[in-house]
Amino acid sequence: FFLDGTKIISGSDGRMIRIWDVKTKALLQTLSGHETGVWSAVFSPDGSKIVSSSEDQTVRLWDAKTGDMIGDPLLGHGGTVLCVAFSPDGKRIVSAASDGTIRIWDAETRTAVGNPFHGHEDGINSVAFSSDGNWIVLR
Repeated sequence: FFLDGTKIISGSDGRMIRIWDVKTKALLQTLSGHETGVWSAVFSPDGSKIVSSSEDQTVRLWDAKTGDMIGDPLLGHGGTVLCVAFSPDGKRIVSAASDGTIRIWDAETRTAVGNPFHGHEDGINSVAFSSDGNWIVLR
């Protein structure tokens, strides 16, 4: 959901990200750029950006107003990127993939923060930051 609850975002096997008006159910915008199905897409806390993940093993950052991709895809996972989340302040992104890796990204510079975390034997279905942004929960 968008921060004021007026919009929702969806990803699809058809490589598209769609933004919908909650009240009217109208399609507001379609974003394309992933090479395969989109597994996760979320708005930044301030609503200015969107981060998405895909079977194409990338994380992509988008301008929520224009729908334009911001920079190149974020690379570093060895499998489908299953889920993404913004930190509460919008400065960091966490992504998790089917290869069991977890990565932290700087949302402004679009660069990896540190090395990937390992330890999960299977893919990770969801990720979230704690409300203070200091912890990450995986499922």
